[in-house]
Amino acid sequence: MTELTPDQPLAGKLALVTGASRGIGAATAVALGRAGAHVILTARTAGGLEAVEEAIHDAGGSATIAPLDLTEGDGVIRLAEAIAGRWKALDVLVLNAAMLGSLGAVTAIDPKELSKVMTLNVSAQAALLGSFDAMLRASSAGRVIGITSSVGRNPRAYWGVYGASKAAFETLLACYGQEVRNISPVRTAILDPGATRTKMRARAYPGENPDSVKPPEVVADHILKLLASDFEDGRVERVG
Repeated sequence: MTELTPDQPLAGKLALVTGASRGIGAATAVALGRAGAHVILTARTAGGLEAVEEAIHDAGGSATIAPLDLTEGDGVIRLAEAIAGRWKALDVLVLNAAMLGSLGAVTAIDPKELSKVMTLNVSAQAALLGSFDAMLRASSAGRVIGITSSVGRNPRAYWGVYGASKAAFETLLACYGQEVRNISPVRTAILDPGATRTKMRARAYPGENPDSVKPPEVVADHILKLLASDFEDGRVERVG
């Protein structure tokens, strides 16, 4: 058994982080690797994943990259089969991958774009939960952290597409948590990172000074502290 230490509270654990090639996902992956977890990194861009993997190795951690478009066919199922073929349990699943879509009036929503956003932000998340459920239950303390947005709970004009997808995602994850909490050690939490220096934020607020908002490493540290705690299922937090 791997000995846990204050510096490496996740020693011997296996973590999967989606959208791990940049922003909050990348920072979280590095933080988890530094904390002792072996981190599986998935995103569409192999180059970005390789850079994050190198950062984890430089910090003394270990990682495996798995380039994947979560919206394509049976990609999630194949990913789960590959991971299950090598490891028995998944201790941490960070559902971070998402897309913003266009900001605009509800009456001007493009049905094709709405479908694309919902496919990644909701359908792919359901596929991840379904495909990794068995491995999460096999962990002595499986944890699922879903990254959300305040617009999922507090509707904002012109944010209908993204807000609707996050509202659906939160409901999906909360329902999953309720379904498994009495029959397994799996616990779920929803985290709203608040204003954070990411490419998605820059796209949504093109005139904003990026230095006026916190870096993604602050969110990553919050996620690490959450994972190191013994939280009850259904926890909802916002990073200030």
